[in-house]
Amino acid sequence: MTFTEEYKGRLVETLAGLELERVEEAIRWFEETRDAGKAIFVCGNGGSASSASHFVCDMVKGASYGKQRRFRIQALTDSLPTITAYSNDVGYGCVFVEQLKNFAQAGDLVMCISGSGNSANVIEAAEYATSIGCRTIGLTGRDGGKLAGRVALNIHTSSPHMGRIEDAHMIVCHMIAYYFMER
Repeated sequence: MTFTEEYKGRLVETLAGLELERVEEAIRWFEETRDAGKAIFVCGNGGSASSASHFVCDMVKGASYGKQRRFRIQALTDSLPTITAYSNDVGYGCVFVEQLKNFAQAGDLVMCISGSGNSANVIEAAEYATSIGCRTIGLTGRDGGKLAGRVALNIHTSSPHMGRIEDAHMIVCHMIAYYFMER
């Protein structure tokens, strides 16, 4: 078997383990949040930061353009000046929670993406969001880490391989976004 055949086979196994009812619940939460005029925030580090940005782009343009009901959604990963200012002056651990303190309100939705489930700044964002009455969704991998127990809805990918975890997270993001694009 070639490397690419093996990778594809293991990715298919990873995707077979996704709990689709949790993804469907997340879709309902996104719809309810949008229909209530509430805001949505997404965060993650590294590859998960890229997934957050990509997902928000899909939701802002693809799932909102030309539609009467639009998503008020932003990636907390996208303000590089804000992130670097907090990182330099305070510490990297607060880069997401401090933005939530400016923008998030009760009834908003916060989606936290962490392949390991142990990114301290993502966990802090989830805890803060919960404390002010936001709904929280986690996309986690491996054993779910600490984040799994700190969000109201966790969509878990049990693969130990970061590449396949990130692949699965992006597919979950596309399932959510394309639900709104194609329905």
